[in-house]
Amino acid sequence: MTYNIKIFGIVQGVGFRPFIKNLADTFFIFGSVANKGSYVEIFAQGSEKNLEKFLREIPKKSPPRSAILKLDAKKISEEKIFSDFKIIESVHEKGDIFVSPDIAICEKCSEELFDKNNRRYLHPFINCTACGPRLTILENMPYDRERTSMKNFPMCKNCSEEYFDKNSRRFDAQPICCNDCGPKLKLGIGNKDLGISDAEIIKRVRKIIFDGGIVAIKGIGGFHLACDAKNFSAVKKLRENKFRPQKPFAVMFKNISSVEKYCHLSENEKKFLDSPQKPIILLQKKFPEKIVENVAPKINKLGAMLPYTPLHMLIFDFPDEIKNFPDALVMTSGNPSGVPISIDDDEVKNIFDFCDEILTHDRKILLRADDSVMNFYKNFPLMIRRSRGYSPLPIFIEKSKKISVLAIGGELKNTFALAKNNLIYSSPYIGDAENLQTVEILEKSVERLSDLLEIFPEKIICDKHPRYQTSRLAEKISVEKNIPLEKIQHHYAHILSNLAENNFFGEVIGVSFDGTGYGDDGKIWGGEFFICDAKNYRRVDSISKFIQAGGDKSSVECWRNSLAMIKNFDTEIAKKLNFADEKEISAQKFLLEKNLNCIESTSCGRLFDAVAAVLGICKKNSYEGEAAMKLQSCAENFSEKVEVKNIFSTQELFEKILSMRLDGAEKEFLAKYFHEGLAEIIFEKVLKISEREKIFTVALSGGVFQNIFLLDSVIKKLERKNFKILLNKMIPANDGGICIGQAFFAIQ
Repeated sequence: MTYNIKIFGIVQGVGFRPFIKNLADTFFIFGSVANKGSYVEIFAQGSEKNLEKFLREIPKKSPPRSAILKLDAKKISEEKIFSDFKIIESVHEKGDIFVSPDIAICEKCSEELFDKNNRRYLHPFINCTACGPRLTILENMPYDRERTSMKNFPMCKNCSEEYFDKNSRRFDAQPICCNDCGPKLKLGIGNKDLGISDAEIIKRVRKIIFDGGIVAIKGIGGFHLACDAKNFSAVKKLRENKFRPQKPFAVMFKNISSVEKYCHLSENEKKFLDSPQKPIILLQKKFPEKIVENVAPKINKLGAMLPYTPLHMLIFDFPDEIKNFPDALVMTSGNPSGVPISIDDDEVKNIFDFCDEILTHDRKILLRADDSVMNFYKNFPLMIRRSRGYSPLPIFIEKSKKISVLAIGGELKNTFALAKNNLIYSSPYIGDAENLQTVEILEKSVERLSDLLEIFPEKIICDKHPRYQTSRLAEKISVEKNIPLEKIQHHYAHILSNLAENNFFGEVIGVSFDGTGYGDDGKIWGGEFFICDAKNYRRVDSISKFIQAGGDKSSVECWRNSLAMIKNFDTEIAKKLNFADEKEISAQKFLLEKNLNCIESTSCGRLFDAVAAVLGICKKNSYEGEAAMKLQSCAENFSEKVEVKNIFSTQELFEKILSMRLDGAEKEFLAKYFHEGLAEIIFEKVLKISEREKIFTVALSGGVFQNIFLLDSVIKKLERKNFKILLNKMIPANDGGICIGQAFFAIQ
């Protein structure tokens, strides 16, 4: 009896073919297995009983990094008689393509890395079928060495023997290499060979960090800037060099024990932190503070991650004279502010002045992938940045037109999406597309991933904002390639990203709160209530309208929004609260009174800014969301219960907080009062809409709902009235998820 078996999913780059070969041998199955680009195809010949066992064991015992989405098995006529079971040459065929993300170093490779008797002892690029680079080294499918950047490193005799040995952990491992045949580390940039061994390079880098220096380190998806997270002067120097005065830095810890010294860690958080994806997770800091305060100033959480490459592990732990090397390193993206993470020697020149040394290597990164970031709420993750380890895993949409789509995404926190059949693939994180360099990288990344996934768009979709660089890029691609373009409202796309993740197609009350987005009326939206489904939407309510004056300055200088919300733009109050100097306050009032450079706004993000300025928590954002994050941390520091009643609009809420602040109320109480008041306003508006429209499902989305303190309060209120609540979980609620919503709309 012979079966033709096709397996779809993450079955390339995870040791799937060697697994099938060994499983077939166990059950005396003859035949073959091959990658076909979009799936793995198996011909299996044997007794009926053994074939049944074989088919049953495939999903049960498949490699831990694999993900089987679909298995088709059909009996065929026994025209060919097989004499053994072989892994045969890959053949590329069209169809849905599933690319494995990059995978963190596995436990077995970690053990070998520090085993003096192992031939890969201290090898910075050790990997096997269960770990190592995938997406970032891949040229095209199917996934074989000759189609990766490892093709530049011919296997030595020993590696070749392991590669073809079915009993080896590295059987058919495409990035296989060792100290003799693998990539090499380099210090500095350019082609100059200093003749320094990898071991000596690592020793020098460790000494620089130990002495308080900063090093740029090339990883899987790009460069990091690293320094001692417990050295105030080193962190201060990094902030000054990178022009990043307040934004929190992520910290890489040596191991789980080190994380637990500095942060509170639940079992679920630990599970994700130490998963094959190794994301950054926002963890509650332990106090008194052990990591220096200037790593994450005035924020209660710390972005923590574990080493995910052998090179990271060697930097923490190497046999040299340094005995007390730090167990926590700042590990922030290696890039100038406002541009994507650097991936090669040419790009790293842009951060040459930021650091004392550059640690690079000669394995090319073909697609950049920044670290993924997630928060936790009630023991489940909420994705903040979906990138390394998760992208480009697709999400499956049950109802879909058979159309190929490019969704270009938003302007900030940009990711783009490609959709085909029932699948939406989200790109790794690109960044804020507000400058030409980022837009060029975005355009190249679109071409690269489109070729890799073999998705050639029949339709393009983008944001309605006429001045977004991403919208202009979409228009350019549309004209050059003669592809129809459609534009979609920003906040509706937020809700659609939620519906896509939850495979929900019915009507919902959509609550979309964020910093800013272009409204259908040409004004600024950001605190919106919709009645919508996957195809249509109606804006039915919003937070209180106010005037944003001063253009881009109003999203940076928080106090400008405070003054706009104060009755009669009272400058005396502004002076009393020390918003700014008298000249600036008078100039702002002039703009407001004369309606110059003003626009009507319902931005919830600017409401957070206004309250933060009134409370003296943050008068100027040095990074996006700074005021909101500090306001949340301040609220969390007030332990007593706060109830808000008879506040029906955000304008009333602001005025009440202003009044109490002027009367001397403490800022921690008022910060909590604001969060509870906003949650109550959201609840009351949803309740009224539900009673009128007879809709009992609520979808919450937009960057504001990354605020766990607010989210928890809103959910508790809605649950008491038995609403069904839909959340963004593995797709970001912020602008990083916009592309999924855009694509979802286009395929309906």
